[in-house]
Amino acid sequence: MAKKFTLVVAGALLAGIAAGASIHAFIPDESVRQLIAGYCQIGTDVFLRLIKMIIAPLVLSTLTVGIAHMGEPAKLGRVGARTLGWFLFASLISLALGLLMVTWIAPGVGAGFALPEAGIDSGVHATAMTLKDFVTHLVPKSIAEAMANNEILQIVIFSGFLGTALASLGARVSRLVGVLDDIAQAMLKMTSYVMLFAPIAVFAAITAVVAQHGFGVLATYGRFVGGFYLSLITLWGILLALGSVVLGRRILQLIPLLREPVLLAFSTASSEAAYPKTLSQLERFGVSGRIASFVLPLGYSFNLDGSMMYCTFATLFIAQAYGIALSVSQQITMLLLLMVTSKGMAGVPRASLVVIAATLAHFGIPEAGLVLILAVDQFLDMGRSATNVIGNSVATAVVAAFEGELAEPERARR
Repeated sequence: MAKKFTLVVAGALLAGIAAGASIHAFIPDESVRQLIAGYCQIGTDVFLRLIKMIIAPLVLSTLTVGIAHMGEPAKLGRVGARTLGWFLFASLISLALGLLMVTWIAPGVGAGFALPEAGIDSGVHATAMTLKDFVTHLVPKSIAEAMANNEILQIVIFSGFLGTALASLGARVSRLVGVLDDIAQAMLKMTSYVMLFAPIAVFAAITAVVAQHGFGVLATYGRFVGGFYLSLITLWGILLALGSVVLGRRILQLIPLLREPVLLAFSTASSEAAYPKTLSQLERFGVSGRIASFVLPLGYSFNLDGSMMYCTFATLFIAQAYGIALSVSQQITMLLLLMVTSKGMAGVPRASLVVIAATLAHFGIPEAGLVLILAVDQFLDMGRSATNVIGNSVATAVVAAFEGELAEPERARR
């Protein structure tokens, strides 16, 4: 069944490319193409809204139940420390790899773009969170508001408090824990219904993108796009290799299970769309429910590996394109700065672009340089989203192995 679903999604992806290319080739009027693309985008938008409808109650229920079942506070603290430790390690690798790869490939060197005029507006502004904003944003003013806005990090904070309280009360609140567990199961069942719309969403998303931009935009930015995807593939290899240090040969069992969520995240350019499927696949892999429901939501706020690598890669590409050289010390400073600012990405619309805008301003690189990457950002976002799924999946499996809560895969237990 899983293999059939993957083939259907892959077929929808190829059909979308063909449909989009046909629209771009046979309809010369750009305004008409944009109109068609807008209507195509309805399918993707509806699917993503269905996913977002599920995300908040799913994270709240699964995370709260997972923490409540952990019992002792010492175990919760240990799991949290190991999780954040892995996230910081993976973040450093992602940012450093982006810096090294863009320096080696040098996709912007020789582009010879003139420095933009001061009045040019990229449409994206440097409003990334300061440390003060980020810390205060962690705590929800209202759980209802946090759920309404799908503020995953705030839901995680509330769920942490609620789960800890339920664990300390023990048997007295067993019925409430049972209700939350039932809600989680209901949300997962709803997810299976929503996933039936995934091929339509994939077809619509790809058709809209290719219809608007065609393949020409990839040729124009071929070195930048190709270099970035080469960097992503390298990052995939590093993350899986690091995971194999802890998981051993079992990493080979995890890879095929990630095929569906990775393809879904890539096709829709949304790692959030793949969250429910990623959670269920990790449990099939043998990760205990309480570990998966604790680590994965945190990863969506603190461990966006693909997005973080893009920040260093795109920032230095823009600097190269304008012929602006950054010293080694400036590049190291940029890496450390992004280690902090990238952690607020989950709460910022058009997250990567906003963080890049803030970084450009900090180092005196024209912020309007963002217009150089906006044309291909959608294509790059597909790869970033898929990478975020892989990074969070490996992190969850590793933490489960550290805690001794990684069982045999579902098929092996049958």
